[in-house]
Amino acid sequence: MARGLNGSSNGADHGTDGSEGVVARMPAGPSNLPPAVAAALPAVVGVKTTVPEDRRSAQTLGTEREGHGIVIDDRGLVVTIGYLIMEADSVTLTDIEGNKWPARVVGYDYESGFGLLRAEVPLRVAPMPFGDSDALVLRSEAYVAGLGGDKAALKVKVASRREFAGYWEYLLDNAIFTVPAYPLWGGSALIGFDGALLGVGSLLVQEALGPGAPAFPGNMYVPINRLKPIFAELVANGRLSTPPRPWLGIFTVEHMGQLVIGGISDGGPGDPAGLQRGDILHALNDQVLDDVADFYRKLWASGPAGTAVRLRMERDNDGFEVAVRSGDRASYHKFGSD
Repeated sequence: MARGLNGSSNGADHGTDGSEGVVARMPAGPSNLPPAVAAALPAVVGVKTTVPEDRRSAQTLGTEREGHGIVIDDRGLVVTIGYLIMEADSVTLTDIEGNKWPARVVGYDYESGFGLLRAEVPLRVAPMPFGDSDALVLRSEAYVAGLGGDKAALKVKVASRREFAGYWEYLLDNAIFTVPAYPLWGGSALIGFDGALLGVGSLLVQEALGPGAPAFPGNMYVPINRLKPIFAELVANGRLSTPPRPWLGIFTVEHMGQLVIGGISDGGPGDPAGLQRGDILHALNDQVLDDVADFYRKLWASGPAGTAVRLRMERDNDGFEVAVRSGDRASYHKFGSD
């Protein structure tokens, strides 16, 4: 996941603290982009966060993170990818003219991966409206953009729409995979020809075309339709009121047809249970596991966070079982001054 931190830092060092209400404008000159796309680009801002060294995510994601976000209302609300803002105690937004604006974390949804920020003062740019990400199908064309206007926009095609299972206990239905690869993907905007927001950049992937196809680098975007049903609650409360899913804090990868633990979150539920890197995972509560996505579905179906599960494991050719009491991932991390 840390690979997605290669965000843009195109904002200039000069700027204001937001008190002057500078209006961000497109750079002068003709644009080769569709008019609606060009008009939407000022809504893409730079996001820079700092995270205290003692926060758990600092170990894997670093203490300084940069990427992008998209202004989505006229009161300074910005959507971005969540790992940029996880446990951040300082957030700075940069507009297309290089003006810098302090912001705060509004909410983070672990299940979708979306994060929300709000500038301390309204950003005087036209917000980017939500589009319909379900309209993107194989070979659909769109644009991806980071901070920087025309020069930071790239025309892309949809290489595939499919499920994505991340090793950090993350599963996304109908993710959007685009080609060619955009090098500054973290929090970038996937924009339709009508200037509407269709997705938010999450990852650089090496198999954008899908399983069994030749390796071809591209990006994974989280569909904006995934945000719509949870948007109001996330803005109001910072997180969802639904019971949190059980979380084990283990990084699981598929290797030669087996599920292998590639790492363990320090202090997470799997840590005191004695799980080790390299352990092979065969079953959960006596249910044989087919792949990473199947593992997550069966884990989440076992009950809410706090539910104990039994894992059938293998280490050095010896089988064993271990009981792990799951946890709430949100309580593992701190936000703001908590």
